[in-house]
Amino acid sequence: MENIYITHVEIFKVNLPYKEPFVISLGVIESATNVVIRIRTNNNMTGMGECAPFVTIVGETQETVYELSKQIARLLIGKNPFAIEERLNEINKAIAGNYTMKSAFDMALYDLLAQKANLPLYKLLGGNNNREIYTDMTISIGPPEKVARDALAFKESGFPAIKVKLGTTTTDDVNRIKAIRKAVGNNYPIRIDANQGWNTITAINTLKALEPYNIEHCEEPVPKWNNKAMAKVRANSPIPIMADESVFDHHDAFKLASMDACDYFNIKFSKSGGIFNALKINAIAEAAGIKCQVGCMSESRFALTALMHFVLASKNVVHYDMDSSLMLAADPVVGGIQYQGKGKWILNDTIGIGATFEEDFLNSMESVII
Repeated sequence: MENIYITHVEIFKVNLPYKEPFVISLGVIESATNVVIRIRTNNNMTGMGECAPFVTIVGETQETVYELSKQIARLLIGKNPFAIEERLNEINKAIAGNYTMKSAFDMALYDLLAQKANLPLYKLLGGNNNREIYTDMTISIGPPEKVARDALAFKESGFPAIKVKLGTTTTDDVNRIKAIRKAVGNNYPIRIDANQGWNTITAINTLKALEPYNIEHCEEPVPKWNNKAMAKVRANSPIPIMADESVFDHHDAFKLASMDACDYFNIKFSKSGGIFNALKINAIAEAAGIKCQVGCMSESRFALTALMHFVLASKNVVHYDMDSSLMLAADPVVGGIQYQGKGKWILNDTIGIGATFEEDFLNSMESVII
């Protein structure tokens, strides 16, 4: 049997500007400052992963990911890339936390394993490419007249739903939703995301005030450390509650499920540490009767392609917030998922993740080879 091992790892800082600044309760995002990992083996295979650190949520930056990735790369040299659990256990033992960074390595390892199996990643994960996947579109925090304009434009563009960033005051947040409902009508699906912006009382009062506006669910109403408060909000809210920042990995998922703290989990690779843990989160959700959404930070179409593979293998995922690449001013990704308009993503059956970056683009970025 051929002895395949990792020979070197390339690490790239990938910078992609947003079309316009994106505002949430935790801050303003003007560009995607991501990191791409490319793992090479002695039989000329390459596996790629991408992560999107957002410091106010994950505590990681492009700089910390770039530097710590060098340490992880040195750990992997000479090792079997297909023993994914063994490799990830080594990474977790070497560095605590840093889930965003770990997700890029996780993604690259799964890319290699699916290529070795000569399968698209979703098939390796046990899935089928037989579902139509439509993303919602997210509206950042702004004055009522602007968010209403954006909502109507997204509705007219064919997106099946919108997600509205909230998390300020009850009065201002209700005025935003009121203006949006006036613009789009009463039946167009609206989801909201407070990004931990409310305290317990404000969350309950705001959600009760929003009851007439037909909201599908609310993400992360209170600070992520306060699981008891989330459970209290859920018990008093007329709107279903989704855990986002409070559910990083499967341990968080188990705690939240045991407390009846939420109705949904939002799974993001940059929080979970990648595909390996995302599968565990979804399994816990299924066992607890909790449905899932997939979400994104500022990933390009590459990482969204990996996310699509996970979706196609996870029927318990019923909401899709996969719009980050649509907000970026450039798309240097080759292959991968293709946007069809009206919120629809499609994926072909290329083996592995089935996407890469333009080589000239990667060569223009700061990089290092380990």
